[in-house]
Amino acid sequence: MSSDPLKHSVNQYLEELPQPVQTRLYESPATCLAIYRLLPELAKYFMMSMVFNENFILLRDLDRWVKPNGKIQFQEAIKSLKSLHLIMPKKNEKGALMIGLNPTFRESFKNALTGGKVHNSFGIVIEDNSISMDILNEYSASKWETILHFMVGTPISTIPSANVLNLLKSSRLMEETETTAEFKITNEGFQFLLQEANAQIWTLLLQYLKMAESFQMDPVDILNFIFMLGSLEVGKAYSTNGLSDTQKNMLKDMRDYGLIFQKNSEAAVFYPTNLSIVLTSDNKNAIRSASGALDSVVQKNKEGAGSIDTTGALNNDDQIGLQGQQTPEGALIVETNFKLYSYSNSPLQIAILSLFLHLKTRFANMVTGQITRESIRTALTNGITAEQIIAYLETHAHPQMRRLAEETLLKKLDLDPNSKDTLQILPPTVVDQIRLWQLELDRVICYDGSLYSDFETSTEYNLLSKYAQDIGVLLWRDDKKRKFFVSKEGNSQVLDYAKRKLNNK
Repeated sequence: MSSDPLKHSVNQYLEELPQPVQTRLYESPATCLAIYRLLPELAKYFMMSMVFNENFILLRDLDRWVKPNGKIQFQEAIKSLKSLHLIMPKKNEKGALMIGLNPTFRESFKNALTGGKVHNSFGIVIEDNSISMDILNEYSASKWETILHFMVGTPISTIPSANVLNLLKSSRLMEETETTAEFKITNEGFQFLLQEANAQIWTLLLQYLKMAESFQMDPVDILNFIFMLGSLEVGKAYSTNGLSDTQKNMLKDMRDYGLIFQKNSEAAVFYPTNLSIVLTSDNKNAIRSASGALDSVVQKNKEGAGSIDTTGALNNDDQIGLQGQQTPEGALIVETNFKLYSYSNSPLQIAILSLFLHLKTRFANMVTGQITRESIRTALTNGITAEQIIAYLETHAHPQMRRLAEETLLKKLDLDPNSKDTLQILPPTVVDQIRLWQLELDRVICYDGSLYSDFETSTEYNLLSKYAQDIGVLLWRDDKKRKFFVSKEGNSQVLDYAKRKLNNK
């Protein structure tokens, strides 16, 4: 996996499982191999040192393997192994703490490494060459891009299935408006689009696991199937005969996400796609993230895929100081006049930009736009924050912008070694203005409540406004116009007081 936050979220789910459920998980060699890949690097080293050693090891001996500056990583590694019940602690006759590998995990992990008794844990391969890699790549890209295009609001002919929509809604990546019943992206949804592809898939799968528990589905069967998919070979055909009933029911959902391909819903054969291999892969090039438009899925790994043919001043590598490098797909240039240039022809990339940018011109390999007050306010009202927009622009900044920012910072540090300036990739004027536009919205705070007005005398006004203030429900008052506003919670108290006092008069 490529992202530490991703590993943390998956590990956290596994740690929260009851120990009996964890033990059942460790009976699958494919699952053990996948969990090993999720561990911190130092924990992996400890695991490999113990997998073929059935004796307990003194904890202080492991501590001696670690340098003094790595003690924090040592504690994190031991903590992760303990929380997953991968190690079994005990004390020797001298009272010293010793640890040994979980015997169930050791046996399964050893089989995964040596190819021993795997019991179809890595699937049942059958001979079937009727489905080409091009078909699998096109299918997975189509399914996944449909989900992402739907999230950013791109007009599409086919919307995701009802199960996918329910998953997006329950995971709070999208919300359904009450008036029009339309789905719109949320703050969490935009953050989702900024993640790598494997983090996006795991976000949906973790929510799928939580929903499956409410349907009394066995989490062990679900996790075993997910981890198995991550270890299968793309392009091979696998039989469904070795799957449990729960796993067979999962096939439809995995098809909707583009993780597997089946000729029809009744087929006894399934084909994993290259979306599935990112589940347990450290290879970031296996598939592009959402912001990269998944072009590498469609075009495979052709020479020059994902690059662009820049012209003019940017066509000369020596001129931009990037000799021998290609401009990354989706690279952005932001100017101090709030103009933006994106080297991309991906409809998905352009749709993401349109969430906070006023698009002006589209060329064969580039789009231009303007960051305006209206475009930013539209994004803010849709739940996207200023910091998320800034983070997106920085993440996709053109390499030349990064190089110039680094050179500027080095010059400042040469002049003043004690300078506390940080790397500023984007123009400060643009960053500050985006934050100021958010502050404009934050100035206005809405409250539910009731407005009191049209008092006959100033005595009545003063009596009720003072009572509202005394009980702490007065939010606003205007003595000249004899008006005041109380909170929704305190309205009934003010009304009761008004009936008692004013009716007696």
